[in-house]
Amino acid sequence: MDRKSLRAGMRVAVAVSGGSDSVGLLRAMAEAAPEIGLVPAVAHVHHGIRGAEADEDAQFAKELAERLGLEFYLHRVDTPAVARQKRETLEEAARGLRYAWFQELLGEGKADAVATAHTLDDQAETVLLRLLRGSWTEGLGGIYPAIACAGGAILRPFLRTRRAEIQAWLREIGQPWREDASNADRAHTRNRVRHELLPKLAEFNPRIAEHLAHLAALARDEESWWEQELGKLLPALVLPGRAVRGGGRAVSTRPDAGEVGMELERLRALAPAVRRRVLRAAAKQLGCALDFEQTERLMTMCEPEAARKQQLEENLRAEKTARELKLIRAEAGEEKDLALEQIAVPMPGEATGLGVTLRLRARDDEEYTGMSPAILRTPRPGDRVRLRHSRGAKPLKEIFERMRVEAEARRLWPVLEWSGRIVWMKDVAVETEPEIPFAIEVVEGDRREPDGRAQRVPAEGHS
Repeated sequence: MDRKSLRAGMRVAVAVSGGSDSVGLLRAMAEAAPEIGLVPAVAHVHHGIRGAEADEDAQFAKELAERLGLEFYLHRVDTPAVARQKRETLEEAARGLRYAWFQELLGEGKADAVATAHTLDDQAETVLLRLLRGSWTEGLGGIYPAIACAGGAILRPFLRTRRAEIQAWLREIGQPWREDASNADRAHTRNRVRHELLPKLAEFNPRIAEHLAHLAALARDEESWWEQELGKLLPALVLPGRAVRGGGRAVSTRPDAGEVGMELERLRALAPAVRRRVLRAAAKQLGCALDFEQTERLMTMCEPEAARKQQLEENLRAEKTARELKLIRAEAGEEKDLALEQIAVPMPGEATGLGVTLRLRARDDEEYTGMSPAILRTPRPGDRVRLRHSRGAKPLKEIFERMRVEAEARRLWPVLEWSGRIVWMKDVAVETEPEIPFAIEVVEGDRREPDGRAQRVPAEGHS
Protein backbone atom coordinates (compact mmCIF):
# COMPACT_ATOMS: atom_id res chain seq x y z
CA MET A 1 0.00 0.00 0.00
CA ASP A 2 1.32 3.44 -0.97
CA ARG A 3 1.49 5.58 2.18
CA LYS A 4 2.79 8.81 0.60
CA SER A 5 -0.53 10.69 0.86
CA LEU A 6 -1.37 9.45 4.36
CA ARG A 7 -0.56 11.49 7.43
CA ALA A 8 -1.08 11.33 11.18
CA GLY A 9 -4.57 12.29 12.30
CA MET A 10 -6.09 11.89 8.85
CA ARG A 11 -9.68 10.59 8.82
CA VAL A 12 -9.92 8.23 5.86
CA ALA A 13 -13.25 6.81 4.66
CA VAL A 14 -12.38 3.59 2.82
CA ALA A 15 -14.82 2.81 -0.01
CA VAL A 16 -15.70 -0.84 0.55
CA SER A 17 -17.85 -2.66 -1.98
CA GLY A 18 -17.17 -6.07 -0.45
CA GLY A 19 -14.87 -7.26 -3.24
CA SER A 20 -11.32 -8.45 -2.67
CA ASP A 21 -9.67 -5.15 -3.63
CA SER A 22 -11.69 -2.95 -1.29
CA VAL A 23 -11.63 -5.47 1.56
CA GLY A 24 -7.87 -5.75 1.15
CA LEU A 25 -7.50 -1.96 1.25
CA LEU A 26 -9.60 -1.72 4.40
CA ARG A 27 -7.60 -4.43 6.17
CA ALA A 28 -4.30 -2.83 5.10
CA MET A 29 -5.50 0.60 6.23
CA ALA A 30 -6.72 -0.72 9.58
CA GLU A 31 -3.40 -2.53 10.10
CA ALA A 32 -1.38 0.61 9.30
CA ALA A 33 -3.63 2.98 11.30
CA PRO A 34 -1.88 2.68 14.72
CA GLU A 35 1.56 3.11 13.15
CA ILE A 36 0.65 6.14 11.01
CA GLY A 37 -1.99 7.61 13.29
CA LEU A 38 -4.93 7.25 10.87
CA VAL A 39 -8.62 7.25 11.75
CA PRO A 40 -10.22 4.90 9.18
CA ALA A 41 -13.94 4.41 8.56
CA VAL A 42 -15.98 2.31 6.11
CA ALA A 43 -18.09 3.86 3.34
CA HIS A 44 -20.45 1.60 1.35
CA VAL A 45 -22.78 2.52 -1.52
CA HIS A 46 -25.89 0.40 -2.12
CA HIS A 47 -26.57 1.05 -5.82
CA GLY A 48 -30.07 -0.44 -5.86
CA ILE A 49 -29.17 -2.78 -8.73
CA ARG A 50 -28.58 -6.37 -7.60
CA GLY A 51 -31.43 -6.97 -5.16
CA ALA A 52 -30.73 -9.39 -2.31
CA GLU A 53 -27.10 -9.78 -3.37
CA ALA A 54 -26.55 -6.03 -2.90
CA ASP A 55 -28.25 -6.20 0.51
CA GLU A 56 -25.83 -8.95 1.50
CA ASP A 57 -22.87 -6.86 0.31
CA ALA A 58 -24.00 -3.96 2.51
CA GLN A 59 -24.43 -6.26 5.50
CA PHE A 60 -20.99 -7.79 4.92
CA ALA A 61 -19.37 -4.32 4.84
CA LYS A 62 -21.22 -3.28 7.99
CA GLU A 63 -20.19 -6.40 9.93
CA LEU A 64 -16.58 -6.02 8.80
CA ALA A 65 -16.58 -2.42 10.05
CA GLU A 66 -18.04 -3.51 13.39
CA ARG A 67 -15.46 -6.31 13.75
CA LEU A 68 -12.65 -3.80 13.16
CA GLY A 69 -14.26 -1.25 15.48
CA LEU A 70 -14.72 1.34 12.71
CA GLU A 71 -17.48 3.82 11.94
CA PHE A 72 -19.75 2.71 9.08
CA TYR A 73 -21.40 4.99 6.49
CA LEU A 74 -24.11 3.56 4.21
CA HIS A 75 -25.48 5.42 1.19
CA ARG A 76 -28.46 4.10 -0.83
CA VAL A 77 -29.12 5.30 -4.38
CA ASP A 78 -31.46 4.35 -7.22
CA THR A 79 -28.90 3.89 -10.00
CA PRO A 80 -31.33 2.56 -12.67
CA ALA A 81 -33.56 5.63 -12.28
CA VAL A 82 -30.61 8.02 -12.58
CA ALA A 83 -29.26 6.11 -15.60
CA ARG A 84 -32.62 6.47 -17.36
CA GLN A 85 -32.90 10.14 -16.48
CA LYS A 86 -29.37 11.00 -17.68
CA ARG A 87 -29.32 8.50 -20.57
CA GLU A 88 -26.22 6.84 -19.12
CA THR A 89 -25.19 3.23 -18.76
CA LEU A 90 -25.64 1.71 -15.30
CA GLU A 91 -21.86 1.78 -14.86
CA GLU A 92 -21.63 5.49 -15.71
CA ALA A 93 -24.53 6.40 -13.43
CA ALA A 94 -23.19 4.27 -10.55
CA ARG A 95 -19.76 5.85 -10.76
CA GLY A 96 -21.22 9.36 -10.82
CA LEU A 97 -23.38 8.65 -7.78
CA ARG A 98 -20.48 7.13 -5.85
CA TYR A 99 -18.17 10.05 -6.40
CA ALA A 100 -20.88 12.60 -5.69
CA TRP A 101 -21.36 10.95 -2.28
CA PHE A 102 -17.61 10.78 -1.64
CA GLN A 103 -17.43 14.52 -2.21
CA GLU A 104 -20.37 15.00 0.18
CA LEU A 105 -18.49 13.10 2.89
CA LEU A 106 -15.50 15.39 2.38
CA GLY A 107 -17.58 18.55 2.10
CA GLU A 108 -19.51 17.76 5.27
CA GLY A 109 -16.28 17.22 7.20
CA LYS A 110 -16.93 13.53 7.91
CA ALA A 111 -13.58 12.57 6.36
CA ASP A 112 -10.35 14.21 5.26
CA ALA A 113 -9.91 11.72 2.42
CA VAL A 114 -11.78 8.91 0.70
CA ALA A 115 -9.66 5.92 -0.32
CA THR A 116 -10.72 3.77 -3.26
CA ALA A 117 -9.20 0.36 -4.03
CA HIS A 118 -8.16 0.87 -7.66
CA THR A 119 -5.31 -1.51 -8.46
CA LEU A 120 -2.57 -1.73 -11.07
CA ASP A 121 -4.88 -4.10 -12.97
CA ASP A 122 -7.62 -1.44 -13.00
CA GLN A 123 -5.06 1.06 -14.30
CA ALA A 124 -4.04 -1.25 -17.16
CA GLU A 125 -7.68 -1.84 -18.12
CA THR A 126 -8.40 1.89 -18.07
CA VAL A 127 -5.44 2.76 -20.30
CA LEU A 128 -6.43 0.04 -22.79
CA LEU A 129 -10.04 1.23 -22.86
CA ARG A 130 -8.93 4.79 -23.52
CA LEU A 131 -6.60 3.63 -26.27
CA LEU A 132 -9.54 1.86 -27.88
CA ARG A 133 -11.61 5.03 -27.57
CA GLY A 134 -9.02 7.18 -29.33
CA SER A 135 -8.08 9.13 -26.22
CA TRP A 136 -5.64 12.05 -26.22
CA THR A 137 -2.52 11.81 -24.10
CA GLU A 138 -4.28 13.31 -21.08
CA GLY A 139 -6.66 10.35 -21.16
CA LEU A 140 -3.74 7.90 -21.19
CA GLY A 141 -2.86 9.19 -17.72
CA GLY A 142 -5.58 6.80 -16.59
CA ILE A 143 -6.48 6.73 -12.92
CA TYR A 144 -4.71 9.39 -10.87
CA PRO A 145 -3.17 8.39 -7.51
CA ALA A 146 -4.78 11.38 -5.80
CA ILE A 147 -7.45 13.92 -6.74
CA ALA A 148 -7.91 17.10 -4.75
CA CYS A 149 -11.53 17.87 -3.81
CA ALA A 150 -13.29 20.51 -1.78
CA GLY A 151 -12.69 19.49 1.83
CA GLY A 152 -10.12 16.76 1.10
CA ALA A 153 -8.96 14.29 -1.51
CA ILE A 154 -9.70 10.98 -3.24
CA LEU A 155 -6.76 8.60 -2.72
CA ARG A 156 -5.80 5.36 -4.51
CA PRO A 157 -3.18 3.68 -2.28
CA PHE A 158 -3.33 0.34 -4.18
CA LEU A 159 -2.62 1.75 -7.63
CA ARG A 160 0.77 0.03 -7.80
CA THR A 161 -0.50 -3.27 -6.41
CA ARG A 162 -1.69 -6.28 -8.41
CA ARG A 163 -5.06 -7.82 -7.64
CA ALA A 164 -3.52 -11.28 -7.33
CA GLU A 165 -1.21 -10.02 -4.56
CA ILE A 166 -4.17 -8.64 -2.61
CA GLN A 167 -6.16 -11.86 -2.88
CA ALA A 168 -3.15 -13.97 -1.87
CA TRP A 169 -2.69 -11.81 1.25
CA LEU A 170 -6.38 -12.01 2.17
CA ARG A 171 -6.25 -15.82 1.96
CA GLU A 172 -3.13 -15.79 4.11
CA ILE A 173 -4.84 -13.83 6.90
CA GLY A 174 -8.12 -15.73 6.51
CA GLN A 175 -10.19 -12.73 5.40
CA PRO A 176 -13.13 -13.59 3.08
CA TRP A 177 -14.60 -11.22 0.50
CA ARG A 178 -17.67 -10.98 -1.70
CA GLU A 179 -17.72 -11.85 -5.40
CA ASP A 180 -19.83 -9.61 -7.66
CA ALA A 181 -21.24 -11.74 -10.47
CA SER A 182 -21.47 -8.71 -12.76
CA ASN A 183 -17.65 -8.56 -12.87
CA ALA A 184 -17.72 -11.71 -15.00
CA ASP A 185 -20.43 -10.48 -17.40
CA ARG A 186 -18.76 -10.25 -20.83
CA ALA A 187 -21.52 -7.90 -22.02
CA HIS A 188 -19.54 -5.07 -20.41
CA THR A 189 -16.57 -3.80 -22.41
CA ARG A 190 -14.31 -3.48 -19.36
CA ASN A 191 -14.95 -7.11 -18.45
CA ARG A 192 -14.03 -8.24 -21.95
CA VAL A 193 -10.83 -6.20 -21.71
CA ARG A 194 -10.13 -7.81 -18.31
CA HIS A 195 -10.95 -11.40 -19.18
CA GLU A 196 -10.15 -11.55 -22.90
CA LEU A 197 -7.95 -8.74 -24.23
CA LEU A 198 -5.41 -8.40 -21.40
CA PRO A 199 -4.82 -12.17 -21.13
CA LYS A 200 -4.31 -12.30 -24.91
CA LEU A 201 -1.80 -9.42 -24.76
CA ALA A 202 -0.05 -11.16 -21.86
CA GLU A 203 0.75 -14.00 -24.26
CA PHE A 204 2.95 -11.50 -26.14
CA ASN A 205 4.34 -9.87 -22.98
CA PRO A 206 3.58 -11.23 -19.49
CA ARG A 207 4.28 -7.76 -18.03
CA ILE A 208 1.78 -5.92 -20.23
CA ALA A 209 -0.24 -4.70 -17.24
CA GLU A 210 2.84 -3.16 -15.61
CA HIS A 211 3.88 -1.53 -18.90
CA LEU A 212 0.43 0.02 -19.36
CA ALA A 213 0.60 1.36 -15.79
CA HIS A 214 4.05 2.81 -16.57
CA LEU A 215 2.59 4.46 -19.69
CA ALA A 216 -0.08 6.06 -17.50
CA ALA A 217 2.55 7.43 -15.10
CA LEU A 218 4.57 8.87 -18.00
CA ALA A 219 1.45 10.43 -19.54
CA ARG A 220 0.50 12.09 -16.24
CA ASP A 221 3.94 13.68 -15.94
CA GLU A 222 3.80 14.81 -19.57
CA GLU A 223 0.42 16.42 -19.01
CA SER A 224 1.63 18.16 -15.87
CA TRP A 225 4.52 19.67 -17.84
CA TRP A 226 2.29 20.72 -20.75
CA GLU A 227 -0.17 22.34 -18.36
CA GLN A 228 2.60 24.54 -17.01
CA GLU A 229 3.92 25.40 -20.47
CA LEU A 230 0.48 26.28 -21.81
CA GLY A 231 -0.05 28.50 -18.78
CA LYS A 232 2.89 30.55 -20.06
CA LEU A 233 1.95 30.47 -23.77
CA LEU A 234 -1.81 30.96 -23.87
CA PRO A 235 -2.13 34.52 -22.51
CA ALA A 236 -0.09 35.84 -25.45
CA LEU A 237 -1.46 33.46 -28.11
CA VAL A 238 -5.19 33.12 -27.38
CA LEU A 239 -6.87 36.50 -27.14
CA PRO A 240 -10.42 36.63 -25.72
CA GLY A 241 -13.13 38.55 -27.54
CA ARG A 242 -13.52 40.02 -31.01
CA ALA A 243 -10.90 42.28 -32.56
CA VAL A 244 -12.22 45.84 -33.09
CA ARG A 245 -10.99 48.75 -35.20
CA GLY A 246 -8.32 50.85 -33.60
CA GLY A 247 -7.07 47.97 -31.49
CA GLY A 248 -8.45 46.17 -28.48
CA ARG A 249 -11.05 43.42 -28.27
CA ALA A 250 -14.76 43.36 -27.47
CA VAL A 251 -15.78 40.56 -25.10
CA SER A 252 -19.33 39.18 -25.20
CA THR A 253 -21.41 39.49 -22.05
CA ARG A 254 -23.79 36.71 -23.10
CA PRO A 255 -23.34 33.62 -20.91
CA ASP A 256 -23.78 31.13 -23.79
CA ALA A 257 -21.51 32.94 -26.25
CA GLY A 258 -17.85 33.76 -26.59
CA GLU A 259 -15.00 34.27 -29.03
CA VAL A 260 -11.23 33.92 -29.04
CA GLY A 261 -8.72 34.89 -31.71
CA MET A 262 -5.22 33.63 -32.52
CA GLU A 263 -2.73 35.29 -34.86
CA LEU A 264 -2.19 32.98 -37.82
CA GLU A 265 1.50 33.80 -38.24
CA ARG A 266 2.18 32.93 -34.61
CA LEU A 267 0.22 29.68 -34.92
CA ARG A 268 2.11 28.70 -38.08
CA ALA A 269 5.42 29.26 -36.32
CA LEU A 270 4.58 26.70 -33.63
CA ALA A 271 5.62 23.07 -33.80
CA PRO A 272 2.59 20.85 -34.62
CA ALA A 273 2.50 19.38 -31.10
CA VAL A 274 2.35 22.84 -29.55
CA ARG A 275 -0.16 24.16 -32.11
CA ARG A 276 -2.56 21.29 -31.40
CA ARG A 277 -2.38 21.99 -27.70
CA VAL A 278 -3.03 25.68 -28.22
CA LEU A 279 -6.02 25.07 -30.49
CA ARG A 280 -7.61 22.61 -28.09
CA ALA A 281 -6.94 24.90 -25.13
CA ALA A 282 -8.54 27.79 -27.02
CA ALA A 283 -11.70 25.74 -27.56
CA LYS A 284 -11.63 24.69 -23.91
CA GLN A 285 -11.73 28.36 -22.91
CA LEU A 286 -15.10 28.49 -24.69
CA GLY A 287 -16.33 25.38 -22.88
CA CYS A 288 -15.81 23.00 -25.83
CA ALA A 289 -13.72 19.81 -26.07
CA LEU A 290 -12.38 19.10 -29.56
CA ASP A 291 -11.82 15.57 -30.83
CA PHE A 292 -8.94 14.59 -33.11
CA GLU A 293 -10.84 15.15 -36.36
CA GLN A 294 -12.02 18.63 -35.32
CA THR A 295 -8.53 19.57 -34.18
CA GLU A 296 -6.99 18.46 -37.47
CA ARG A 297 -9.51 20.58 -39.38
CA LEU A 298 -8.30 23.58 -37.38
CA MET A 299 -4.68 22.63 -38.03
CA THR A 300 -5.46 22.65 -41.74
CA MET A 301 -7.21 26.02 -41.49
CA CYS A 302 -3.91 27.56 -40.39
CA GLU A 303 -2.59 27.01 -43.92
CA PRO A 304 -3.00 29.95 -46.37
CA GLU A 305 -5.13 28.13 -48.97
CA ALA A 306 -7.40 26.28 -46.51
CA ALA A 307 -11.12 26.83 -45.97
CA ARG A 308 -12.11 30.07 -44.29
CA LYS A 309 -15.03 28.67 -42.29
CA GLN A 310 -15.73 25.43 -40.47
CA GLN A 311 -18.63 24.37 -38.24
CA LEU A 312 -16.98 22.27 -35.54
CA GLU A 313 -19.94 21.63 -33.23
CA GLU A 314 -23.54 22.79 -33.18
CA ASN A 315 -22.64 26.09 -31.49
CA LEU A 316 -18.90 26.28 -32.21
CA ARG A 317 -17.46 27.49 -35.50
CA ALA A 318 -14.07 28.57 -36.80
CA GLU A 319 -13.52 31.54 -39.07
CA LYS A 320 -10.33 32.84 -40.63
CA THR A 321 -9.42 36.40 -41.55
CA ALA A 322 -6.21 37.62 -43.14
CA ARG A 323 -4.62 37.83 -39.69
CA GLU A 324 -6.55 35.64 -37.26
CA LEU A 325 -8.05 32.24 -36.73
CA LYS A 326 -11.16 32.77 -34.64
CA LEU A 327 -13.20 30.30 -32.61
CA ILE A 328 -16.74 31.49 -32.01
CA ARG A 329 -19.18 29.91 -29.64
CA ALA A 330 -22.64 31.02 -30.73
CA GLU A 331 -25.42 31.75 -28.27
CA ALA A 332 -27.95 28.91 -28.11
CA GLY A 333 -30.31 29.27 -31.07
CA GLU A 334 -28.17 31.87 -32.85
CA GLU A 335 -28.31 31.77 -36.65
CA LYS A 336 -25.29 30.28 -38.43
CA ASP A 337 -24.26 29.37 -41.95
CA LEU A 338 -25.80 25.92 -42.23
CA ALA A 339 -24.27 25.35 -45.64
CA LEU A 340 -20.88 25.09 -43.93
CA GLU A 341 -22.11 22.84 -41.16
CA GLN A 342 -20.08 19.75 -40.34
CA ILE A 343 -20.73 18.11 -36.99
CA ALA A 344 -19.09 15.04 -35.49
CA VAL A 345 -21.62 12.49 -34.19
CA PRO A 346 -19.91 10.30 -31.56
CA MET A 347 -20.48 6.55 -31.34
CA PRO A 348 -22.41 6.08 -29.16
CA GLY A 349 -24.05 9.48 -28.88
CA GLU A 350 -26.12 12.05 -30.68
CA ALA A 351 -25.80 15.41 -32.37
CA THR A 352 -28.17 18.05 -33.71
CA GLY A 353 -27.76 20.05 -36.89
CA LEU A 354 -29.34 20.85 -40.25
CA GLY A 355 -32.80 20.38 -38.77
CA VAL A 356 -32.27 16.81 -37.51
CA THR A 357 -31.04 15.08 -34.39
CA LEU A 358 -29.28 11.79 -35.08
CA ARG A 359 -28.46 9.20 -32.43
CA LEU A 360 -25.93 6.43 -33.05
CA ARG A 361 -25.60 3.27 -31.00
CA ALA A 362 -23.69 0.04 -31.42
CA ARG A 363 -25.85 -2.77 -32.74
CA ASP A 364 -24.78 -5.03 -29.86
CA ASP A 365 -25.50 -2.26 -27.30
CA GLU A 366 -21.87 -1.99 -26.21
CA GLU A 367 -20.98 1.13 -24.27
CA TYR A 368 -18.14 1.81 -26.71
CA THR A 369 -16.74 0.16 -29.83
CA GLY A 370 -13.63 2.22 -30.51
CA MET A 371 -14.97 3.66 -33.77
CA SER A 372 -14.29 7.13 -35.09
CA PRO A 373 -17.28 9.52 -35.11
CA ALA A 374 -19.58 9.89 -38.10
CA ILE A 375 -19.92 13.34 -39.70
CA LEU A 376 -23.30 15.05 -40.13
CA ARG A 377 -22.84 17.51 -42.99
CA THR A 378 -24.24 19.17 -46.09
CA PRO A 379 -23.68 17.78 -49.62
CA ARG A 380 -20.38 18.36 -51.38
CA PRO A 381 -19.56 18.39 -55.10
CA GLY A 382 -18.90 14.86 -56.30
CA ASP A 383 -20.86 13.16 -53.48
CA ARG A 384 -22.35 9.82 -54.49
CA VAL A 385 -24.59 7.44 -52.58
CA ARG A 386 -25.80 3.92 -53.20
CA LEU A 387 -29.54 3.35 -52.82
CA ARG A 388 -31.06 0.13 -51.60
CA HIS A 389 -31.84 -2.30 -54.40
CA SER A 390 -29.95 -0.17 -56.97
CA ARG A 391 -26.91 -0.84 -59.12
CA GLY A 392 -23.89 1.29 -58.25
CA ALA A 393 -23.54 4.63 -56.48
CA LYS A 394 -25.60 7.56 -57.79
CA PRO A 395 -24.61 11.25 -57.83
CA LEU A 396 -26.58 13.27 -55.30
CA LYS A 397 -27.65 15.58 -58.13
CA GLU A 398 -29.48 12.70 -59.81
CA ILE A 399 -31.18 11.72 -56.56
CA PHE A 400 -32.30 15.29 -55.85
CA GLU A 401 -33.74 15.57 -59.36
CA ARG A 402 -35.77 12.39 -58.89
CA MET A 403 -37.00 13.72 -55.52
CA ARG A 404 -37.78 17.13 -57.10
CA VAL A 405 -35.80 18.98 -54.41
CA GLU A 406 -35.28 22.69 -55.07
CA ALA A 407 -31.70 23.98 -55.44
CA GLU A 408 -31.75 25.98 -52.19
CA ALA A 409 -33.01 22.99 -50.22
CA ARG A 410 -30.27 20.77 -51.72
CA ARG A 411 -27.62 23.08 -50.30
CA LEU A 412 -28.80 22.35 -46.73
CA TRP A 413 -29.80 18.67 -47.15
CA PRO A 414 -28.38 16.58 -44.26
CA VAL A 415 -26.20 13.52 -44.97
CA LEU A 416 -24.16 11.35 -42.62
CA GLU A 417 -20.68 10.25 -43.63
CA TRP A 418 -18.72 7.44 -41.99
CA SER A 419 -15.45 5.90 -43.13
CA GLY A 420 -15.50 7.97 -46.30
CA ARG A 421 -19.00 7.07 -47.52
CA ILE A 422 -22.52 8.34 -47.02
CA VAL A 423 -24.41 5.93 -44.75
CA TRP A 424 -27.54 8.03 -44.20
CA MET A 425 -29.35 10.76 -46.13
CA LYS A 426 -32.59 12.48 -45.25
CA ASP A 427 -35.59 10.82 -46.93
CA VAL A 428 -33.39 8.40 -48.87
CA ALA A 429 -33.11 4.62 -48.49
CA VAL A 430 -29.32 4.27 -48.38
CA GLU A 431 -27.66 0.91 -48.93
CA THR A 432 -25.60 0.04 -45.84
CA GLU A 433 -24.12 -3.27 -46.99
CA PRO A 434 -21.66 -4.39 -45.95
CA GLU A 435 -23.54 -3.76 -42.72
CA ILE A 436 -22.36 -0.72 -40.77
CA PRO A 437 -21.68 -1.68 -37.13
CA PHE A 438 -24.05 0.91 -35.64
CA ALA A 439 -27.72 1.78 -35.79
CA ILE A 440 -28.91 5.25 -36.81
CA GLU A 441 -31.95 6.71 -35.10
CA VAL A 442 -33.55 9.99 -36.14
CA VAL A 443 -34.71 11.59 -32.90
CA GLU A 444 -36.52 14.58 -34.37
CA GLY A 445 -36.81 16.82 -37.40
CA ASP A 446 -37.45 14.01 -39.89
CA ARG A 447 -40.13 11.45 -40.73
CA ARG A 448 -37.84 8.42 -41.04
CA GLU A 449 -38.22 5.29 -38.98
CA PRO A 450 -35.43 4.42 -36.50
CA ASP A 451 -34.05 1.67 -38.77
CA GLY A 452 -33.82 3.98 -41.79
CA ARG A 453 -36.89 2.80 -43.74
CA ALA A 454 -39.89 4.72 -45.10
CA GLN A 455 -37.98 7.18 -47.28
CA ARG A 456 -39.77 8.84 -50.17
CA VAL A 457 -37.11 8.66 -52.93
CA PRO A 458 -38.71 7.15 -56.07
CA ALA A 459 -37.53 3.75 -57.26
CA GLU A 460 -35.17 3.59 -60.22
CA GLY A 461 -36.90 4.21 -63.50
CA HIS A 462 -39.83 6.11 -61.93
CA SER A 463 -40.40 9.81 -61.29
